[in-house]
This record gives sequence, C-alpha cells and structure tokens, in this order.
Amino acid sequence: QVQLTESGGASVQAGGSLRLSCEVSRYIPDTSCVGWFRQAPGKEREGVARIHRPSVQPYYADSVKGRFAISLGNAKNTVYLQLNSLRPEDTATYYCAARPYCSPVEMVSSDYNYWGRGTQVTVSS
Repeated sequence: QVQLTESGGASVQAGGSLRLSCEVSRYIPDTSCVGWFRQAPGKEREGVARIHRPSVQPYYADSVKGRFAISLGNAKNTVYLQLNSLRPEDTATYYCAARPYCSPVEMVSSDYNYWGRGTQVTVSS
C-alpha cells in the first residue's frame, strides 16, 4: 500500500511564497513519477508540475512556469513544490499523485494511481 501525504498549505497574500511537501511512503517503480495537481472550486483538476524521481526530470504547466519549482528531498521520498509570486488565481486545493512513469505530454489526472488528500492554498489580493 502506498500513501501520499501533503503538507505546507496556508493562507498568504499575493506575491508571497509557500513550499508544499509530499511524503511518499514507498519508493517503488509504481511511484516513479510524482505530480502536483490543483483544483479550485467549480473548476477541473489541473496538473501543474511533475517530476520523474529516478532522473529528476521536471515538467511544468504553462500557467506556473517560472513561478513554481518542483524538487526532491535527499532520499527522493519527499517531493517539494515551491510556489513563488503567488496570485489569487493560484488559490486551490493542491494534491500530489504518483504513477509508474511520466508521460511526455500534459498531465492527466486519470493516469495517476495514487493520491494524497490535499492541502489548501489560499492567496488573497
């Protein structure tokens, strides 16, 4: 059984920064690719960044490119998402998810097998 646990969500003002963490309970081939998604009320879940843990290769959605950064902890069991220059439109519940491999195309939530429960990020103007 694989568990993903997010933390680090908070309420911040526009322009601020946060670092989200995702602890992955087991580093197995089924969890080689870890992604961060977000979902705002009334909107579809959006993939924002993902990383291939063996190669440390990242991917970013255009909406966050240049503002967010995904990285790994030393043991590669923790996946961080650094959120900079936050905007009110970044307000959402942020989820981490895992799948066996990273697709070269955009992130699709249905491709991910394991999910955390989410952490709330609220950005005020």
